[in-house]
Amino acid sequence: MSDHLARLNPEQRQAVETLEGPLLVLAGAGTGKTRVLTTRFAHILLSGRAAPWQVLAVTFTNKAAREMRERVAAMLGRPVEGLWLGTFHALAARMLRRHAGLVGLKPDFSILDTDDQIRLLKPLMQQAGLDLQRFPPPVLLAQIQRWKDRGLTPERITPAEDTDFARGRARALYAAYQQRLTEVNAADFGDLLLHATELLRKETDVLAQYQENFRYILVDEYQDTNLVQYLWLRLLAQKHRNICCVGDDDQSIYSWRGAEVENILRFEQDFPGASVVRLEANYRSTAPILAAAAALIAHNAGRLGKTLHPGREVPAGEKVAVIGLQDSEEEARMAGQRIEALRAEGNRLSGIAILVRAGFQTRAFEERMLALGIPYRMVGGLRFYERAEIRDAVAYLRATARPGDDLAFERILNVPKRGLGEGFLRRLHEQAQSNAVPLAAAAERLLAEGGAKGRARESLAALLNNFVGWRAALASEGPVSALARMLEESGYVAMWREDRSPEAPGRLENLKELARALAEFETVEGFLDHVSLVMENDEQAEGDRVNLMTLHAAKGLEFDTVFLPGWEEGLFPNQRALEESGAKALEEERRLAYVGLTRARNRAIVSHVARRQFYSGWQGAIPSRFIAELPEEAIERSGQATFERERMLAAQPFFPAAFPASLRVLAARDAWTEPKQRRGRPIGIGRRVFHQKFGYGTVTASDEDRLDIEFDKAGAKRVLERFIEPV
Repeated sequence: MSDHLARLNPEQRQAVETLEGPLLVLAGAGTGKTRVLTTRFAHILLSGRAAPWQVLAVTFTNKAAREMRERVAAMLGRPVEGLWLGTFHALAARMLRRHAGLVGLKPDFSILDTDDQIRLLKPLMQQAGLDLQRFPPPVLLAQIQRWKDRGLTPERITPAEDTDFARGRARALYAAYQQRLTEVNAADFGDLLLHATELLRKETDVLAQYQENFRYILVDEYQDTNLVQYLWLRLLAQKHRNICCVGDDDQSIYSWRGAEVENILRFEQDFPGASVVRLEANYRSTAPILAAAAALIAHNAGRLGKTLHPGREVPAGEKVAVIGLQDSEEEARMAGQRIEALRAEGNRLSGIAILVRAGFQTRAFEERMLALGIPYRMVGGLRFYERAEIRDAVAYLRATARPGDDLAFERILNVPKRGLGEGFLRRLHEQAQSNAVPLAAAAERLLAEGGAKGRARESLAALLNNFVGWRAALASEGPVSALARMLEESGYVAMWREDRSPEAPGRLENLKELARALAEFETVEGFLDHVSLVMENDEQAEGDRVNLMTLHAAKGLEFDTVFLPGWEEGLFPNQRALEESGAKALEEERRLAYVGLTRARNRAIVSHVARRQFYSGWQGAIPSRFIAELPEEAIERSGQATFERERMLAAQPFFPAAFPASLRVLAARDAWTEPKQRRGRPIGIGRRVFHQKFGYGTVTASDEDRLDIEFDKAGAKRVLERFIEPV
């Protein structure tokens, strides 16, 4: 134990040894928070203060959970069994499996992906007489998820929390959706924490059991928690109050998926008498990078405050480069030239990252990398278990292992084509509802009663007979062999073999990879839970490659060299942050810039351009206010294209305050369209609209002349009303 503590600096050691009462560890970027968490965990066990199963350790990713488990085992010198260690969703699912009956489920309930959720919600909306073109199911599902993130069951939704979407029926449809989930013995991701929290709220004996058991609670990335996660933790921590939350309020960048930075900001109010330890010694970046990041984030008012400084003696390092360029093409050429020079000096490409604010920025860099023959990897994109062929194969497994899984059975019923189309499916649903049986059992009845004719009858009989064989194979041969049988005997593999599209060979390779993944699990149930809970990014291309990703995807990573392009008003900070009233959105954009800078170990290159191409044309740009907030002693400016213009703009009073009206058009992302006159009558919530750049969407909220719109393809945006047309 003393060896482990000896490797800690004084602040880290204080965080490890403060074991009584609530503790907030404010861990700046690169300050060793993982070491603190794992050492604290080991210290609790080694000192005999708790048994392994009496510590609840919560992470945000399965990778972080695995790393913590391995490090704790290494410190103890032995494997540790019985740990409550994992992600919020994994731990909540484990809790629900134990007490499923108390929330109306069976222990073998399914965890649905987004595709299955839409298929469950869609018929409910149709039965309510809603036009699905005007009220798309994904929009309603997003609203339901927002309610669940806030710990709101249908009966807990107040008028202030309600919405006018779907003609004011959203709350009723939410209730119907929850009832349908119970009927098919399923839960979605939002339900895992919602049900677990409701369980603790309503079942006092269960709450007392867990409160007594968990003597210590450790929470990683506390700044990223949403409200329902916060409520779950508070309930569990009330008895012993030995809760240690590690996080960085300056790196809270996920409000768009429900995270609330206020959770970490009010920790001392929520847990009176809490200790606060600040980790400020950074072991990653050079002094100029840290100075630039510290000066930038100091402009945020909503923070607890800390200042990073080098944690070890290192050379002074290069200043942060701030480069002004003519356009995005020149910006990409600059990056390409510097990357080639770094490679010629012996630097590995995998130590280089280009971090963009918006996805469209990648095009110029991708083209430049291809032209120069520089290998690169796109970090992000479609995850392995989200791919259609993987979802299909997993549905075969689910329908085989869980005969009552209606959604899985429905997904593969006519995949590949068996002549069991929409008409047959309607009859099947009627049979299932009238007899109160799952779809698979209804199919057997329909077959026995002569409800299927011709090819449909033959196909259905063959499929049901196959299920009998596949279930026997699961028991006798194991999951991998059974999966191979399913995909071959169902004709699914043959379907892709016969497909002549360029994607078909890759789909077959993905199915082989799925079999390899399945081989790592002893049971199908364990694998299916893994598929539902673990959406790891499996696109780690082999070889030495430049990393190209968004700033959001870069959180938690570090690189020797980081390029930060597009630091322009309206792009970074983005236009939505500029248009929203109040400082909250702008402060999150600044935190995102802080995250970008602190990814760099040795060098950071910030660039901005005089004009940028957006969709249909070129548009003038002005430097981001974040550049004006960087300290001159930590940066080195170059590039004459916008340098003179930047000096002029930096002297204007709108840095970092609001823009004067005469300059707003330069930053507006919508400025390339001709502004329309404001209409006399406002556009109502739920109205379908069209935007020249973002396409069709549905209005979800309005604020004077600004509208929140869920676009069919572009997602949620806030735009000025004059730029959209009702349809």
